[in-house]
Amino acid sequence: MNEDYIFEYLHMEMVEKFCSDPDTSSSLDEKDQVNLAIQKLERLGFTVGQRYIEKSTKDIPRFKDELETMKFVCKDVWLMIYRKQIDNLRTNHHGVYNLHDYRFRLLEQMSNSNQYKEQAPKYLAFPCGFLRGALSGLGYDCLVTAEITKMPACKFLIQILHS
Repeated sequence: MNEDYIFEYLHMEMVEKFCSDPDTSSSLDEKDQVNLAIQKLERLGFTVGQRYIEKSTKDIPRFKDELETMKFVCKDVWLMIYRKQIDNLRTNHHGVYNLHDYRFRLLEQMSNSNQYKEQAPKYLAFPCGFLRGALSGLGYDCLVTAEITKMPACKFLIQILHS
């Protein structure tokens, strides 16, 4: 049971470390320091997502289309990382996907009220990067953003970029 929480603790510590250690060589103000930390967390998530997908899909056949790929991410990948499947997947069938998680694990550690809503982007940078990296590893260049509907619910918006 305790191993279920290791990822959550690691994630909290990463966010705390990146956001609380100011870059002393920089003359950025606090808001810019937080934005820089968010960028670092997103890049780290991207790298982890790419590596995770590379290892976890090496023995399965390629997916036939975007929708099948997104279903795999929502069911299998999300289950492995967050111990549950995405609650709702919606698409406009033109490369835009909305993934809804009504009880996002990494936000549950915070209050269920909107009191800490402004802190949420720090906690969503790594998962956004992870999704972007995982989809990149599956051959899709995309933009991933997250928005908080009501704590701890969250919506990930994925826009597949077509060349």
